[in-house]
Amino acid sequence: MFDEIDFVSLCENTTMNSPTLLILAAGMGSRYGGLKQIDPVGPSGEAVLDYSVYDAIRGGFKKIVFVIRRDFEKEFREKVGSRFEGRIEVDYVFQELSKLPGGHQCPVGREKPWGTGHAVWCARDALAEPFAVINADDYYGADSFRLLGAFLSSADTTAAPAPCCMVGFRLDRTLSEHGTVSRGICTADARGQLVTVEECTAIERVPSGGARQKNADGTMRLFDGTETVSMNCWGFTPSVLPALEEGLAGFLEKHGAEMKTEFYLPFAVTAMIERRAAAVRVLSTPSSWFGITYRDDRPRVVEALRALVRDGVYPARLWA
Repeated sequence: MFDEIDFVSLCENTTMNSPTLLILAAGMGSRYGGLKQIDPVGPSGEAVLDYSVYDAIRGGFKKIVFVIRRDFEKEFREKVGSRFEGRIEVDYVFQELSKLPGGHQCPVGREKPWGTGHAVWCARDALAEPFAVINADDYYGADSFRLLGAFLSSADTTAAPAPCCMVGFRLDRTLSEHGTVSRGICTADARGQLVTVEECTAIERVPSGGARQKNADGTMRLFDGTETVSMNCWGFTPSVLPALEEGLAGFLEKHGAEMKTEFYLPFAVTAMIERRAAAVRVLSTPSSWFGITYRDDRPRVVEALRALVRDGVYPARLWA
């Protein structure tokens, strides 16, 4: 059964060490055809991110920071942010093409955002406590936020390398039936510490099971489906932010003149691991994952949320 949330009690008992949830909601949604971050899919008009916020509050998070774009700020605040007023502290930061470190400038004509790593960097001034990072349009499950909350609440913010974590999901539980997806394929050592995250694009489900990716030379890379993947569900301490900026500056030195190349957060994390700036624990979760990449994914998400309500995981109306 779902846990009834006593919001007043939670706010009164939150300590300075309670973590922040950073929600990346600035994506353009070009494949979806609209602002999927605020698309109502729950039985009472909730967006996917409502369930993440609900689960984060249950997991001990004290603050939410939304990374959004200025062009939909008013609509986002009115339709999304207003729902959380009085329940948890809310802040907003903007991912802007011109917001870059070290004197770098955006090339004329670029419209595509700089990527998830850049989005986190844009929020750096709002991240004084240990923080988790998630996508606005992905459902991660209550267990994921319990794991993140427990890890971040006890993290040693003075340790080096910085203690971080990643919630990992099985590849075959993260695919769309309606097109290809990008996934971060993870490698961990025997201690459960993340070694690398390989960003793989154009992965599609194979009818007979597993998945495949078409290589540039026309050959196929096959996956059995049990691989651990990153779904942008991370936990960090603020001490990683200088290393993140260093990685972003290096990326811009090489790719700053390009129109579409992005600074992905998994790339940044892998580089921090290699430089021993971060040690990332892989946290496995039994939680179901689902998300909205294509508009045809929407009916499946609607039904999945209805099933969770029927099973008593959530109330029919989250913010009664």
